Amino acid sequence: MNTGAPVETGAPFYAHVDAGRPLVLTAWPYRSLKKKDFVRFMAATSALLFLPLLALLGQGPLWVMLPFLLGAIALIWFFINRSYRDGTLTEVLELTADTVHLTRREPKGAIREWQANPYWIKVTLHRTKGPVPHYLTLRGDGAREVELGAFLTPEERVRLSEELQFILGRVKGV
Repeated sequence: MNTGAPVETGAPFYAHVDAGRPLVLTAWPYRSLKKKDFVRFMAATSALLFLPLLALLGQGPLWVMLPFLLGAIALIWFFINRSYRDGTLTEVLELTADTVHLTRREPKGAIREWQANPYWIKVTLHRTKGPVPHYLTLRGDGAREVELGAFLTPEERVRLSEELQFILGRVKGV
């Protein structure tokens, strides 16, 4: 179990263990383009897109090409900003000896919660079924099954599944 150090692939999940307190696992989507690099990326993209327009300065075709290039830059800006907004999604799993509590904070602010007794929890890794490869779900004593870490890579979901099964096994005394 990772107890403080970031994961090698970009710290998509982080677990903190403190004696006498719940085990807290926080997962979030990985963002490869940092905010500080966004300005540089947009400047370089704009410069490269406008470079061919230099040959058209003072000519009629410039006005034909300009709206398309501005539209392309606007779309790039919009979708990267949407990616940043989607990256605010977090999943927090708190595990105590008698309760597992999962809180999912959506990018638009909605909060979804689920909890169960750790003794009854079943961790399932659907290798082929599900919306993503190695789809990870948790099921408690009820019929409700919740997904966990759908934004992680398949390898990270496999590792998370193994670690959760190990931790739950220790809680159950197996």
